[in-house]
Amino acid sequence: MKDLISMADLSLEDIREILDLAAEIKEKRSQGKIIDHLRNKSLGMIFEKSSTRTRVSFEVGMNDLGGHAIYLNANDIQIGRGETVEDTAKVLSRYLHGIIARVYSHETLVKLGANASIPVINALSDEEHPCQILADLLTIKEYKNRISDMKFVWVGDGNNVCNSIMLACAIVGMEIVVVCPKGYEPDEKYVIKTKELGGVLTITDKPLEAAKNADVLYTDVWVSMGDEAEEEKRLKDFAGFQINEELIAVSKPDVIVMHCLPAHRGLEISAGAIDGPHSVVFDQAENRLHAQKAVLLKLLAGE
Repeated sequence: MKDLISMADLSLEDIREILDLAAEIKEKRSQGKIIDHLRNKSLGMIFEKSSTRTRVSFEVGMNDLGGHAIYLNANDIQIGRGETVEDTAKVLSRYLHGIIARVYSHETLVKLGANASIPVINALSDEEHPCQILADLLTIKEYKNRISDMKFVWVGDGNNVCNSIMLACAIVGMEIVVVCPKGYEPDEKYVIKTKELGGVLTITDKPLEAAKNADVLYTDVWVSMGDEAEEEKRLKDFAGFQINEELIAVSKPDVIVMHCLPAHRGLEISAGAIDGPHSVVFDQAENRLHAQKAVLLKLLAGE
């Protein structure tokens, strides 16, 4: 494993190793113990999209591990003035030990990975968000003490996070139910890949029915970055596809409520759901740091 571009790049063994390492890193950080295995190593962070959790967690993560992170706004480097992705990848490989990229097009990451001689990590694209899902799995493991044999219900847009969630559920052995309005289903190629990986996948437009006996309820914004022109239409189309107290009531008594943030209370999730006793949303956000540090150690230090 050289890169992490798709959730499908990971095997079940890889995921287990990353989660175990992340849990160890998290515990040692709480004790003030230092793991500086990336001393004298540098990470380039290419950002075409704005970010809170991704940028801060990767930058802090590299610092914690003894390394250095360089923020590269796409408009400030030559890629923003027409230099090819391929040339950028080859040049940065001469300076850095790894690259993360948060990009509009998944194809940019594919080109970076194919042309870089150093690890490339998907920090979000229009198709996937694997780093988010590793943090999610870490959170699920902390609360459920397992990552398999559960019912995972996604409510909302069949977007990039949903694509990665479907792949992850297939790999680890969770049933996945995707609940979305007609016309907003996940990309067919990810549906096919999920089934090829052995996933048990259902796609429906009936939230209350889908939420019955759920172990995990998960949502994301209805209007993602790049979809702003469709905002008015999307808000109408997604009405009724909200995680709220009604869905929680028909789920399992110990259901956990998840959201990858930023959240819009009153739209995709009610205030009572995100701020209530079933919510693990801010543990999720914290776990971005620990899961990504584990990925960095695995790819940059060979751990």
